[in-house]
Amino acid sequence: MKNLTLLGGISPATFLRDYWHKKPLLIRQAIPGFKPLLERTALFELAAREDVESRLITQNQQDWQMEHGPQTSLPPLTQKQWTLLVQGVNLHDDAVDALLRQFRFIPDSRLDDLMISYATDGGGVGPHFDSYDVFLLQAHGQRRWRIGAQKDLTLVEGKPLKILKNFKHEEEFVLEPGDMLYLPPHYAHDGIAIGECMTYSIGFRAPAFQELGEAFLQFMADSIDLPGRYADPDLTPAKNPAELQTPMVERIAEELNKMQFTADDITIFLGQYLSEPKASVFFDPVDKPLTPARFVQAAKKRGVKLARKTQMLYRQKNVFINGESFAVGREDKILLAALANDRALSGDAVAKASVDVLEAFQVWYEDGWLSLDA
Repeated sequence: MKNLTLLGGISPATFLRDYWHKKPLLIRQAIPGFKPLLERTALFELAAREDVESRLITQNQQDWQMEHGPQTSLPPLTQKQWTLLVQGVNLHDDAVDALLRQFRFIPDSRLDDLMISYATDGGGVGPHFDSYDVFLLQAHGQRRWRIGAQKDLTLVEGKPLKILKNFKHEEEFVLEPGDMLYLPPHYAHDGIAIGECMTYSIGFRAPAFQELGEAFLQFMADSIDLPGRYADPDLTPAKNPAELQTPMVERIAEELNKMQFTADDITIFLGQYLSEPKASVFFDPVDKPLTPARFVQAAKKRGVKLARKTQMLYRQKNVFINGESFAVGREDKILLAALANDRALSGDAVAKASVDVLEAFQVWYEDGWLSLDA
């Protein structure tokens, strides 16, 4: 599956320049002959699990209902107009993870997850918009998409879903298996199943600046260093005891203004924040781990690979993995950057690793973040 096929014959650079964040792109047969990577029953089994995020959406006329998983009881397949949304399927299936990784011409720091939408005839989630970019790949059956670049994003009040009140579409497409539609953020769209269908949504992270700001201040709380204590040796008698005095405000402002955030602070925060697993993600530690010596011996022979759920990033001397960070030297950085980019290292590459890196691999192996390559 080449990127040129995936993007309809254009290069990733051309796509990013002309379409990304700008306008939709319909790609017929982005993946020719595509067939679902998960059977319907396997998807339903995933939706019934505690560690998988899912939603069941049913529609009756203009009345919408939504139930969060686990989904232990689904409507009959003969019932029309219901949709099952299963998030993060890439975390639980190798083939789905491999499909998501085809979109790594977008940095890992932006790539979020692959959601599978299963729907019976007439099923959908109503006309809506997303706050992030999305690729909609048809996997099974047909879905009719209506899309429009409307500015009016007013929502219907009192519904469990964010449904556009005044949806007006400009274009309409029916997607067959292997067809894909790219939509930029805030582009209105409505997808309705024609018979039974499955659609794969490849979504991207677009955190709100408010969310980032709050998280950054919490992150910095442990590193603030403001010695001393407030004092006012030049205090004069108060004429208005309840008034907050100017000298006090100015003195404390002077101290608080000493707090400076550096580029390193922001880098380390972002690396930890963006590699932090979601609350629903759990790793499976190895039941009977090899001894350190045997693990190193096996890793040098077989190589290692990152777990599907592991997110690994780096910048300059800093390496980030699953919300943790550490600084490394030049040689270690080259090796760890290769692991982050390729998500695997050969045995020959592992053989060149330093003692510190091998010790880290051992810990990650025991925690289920990394495994020996098959």
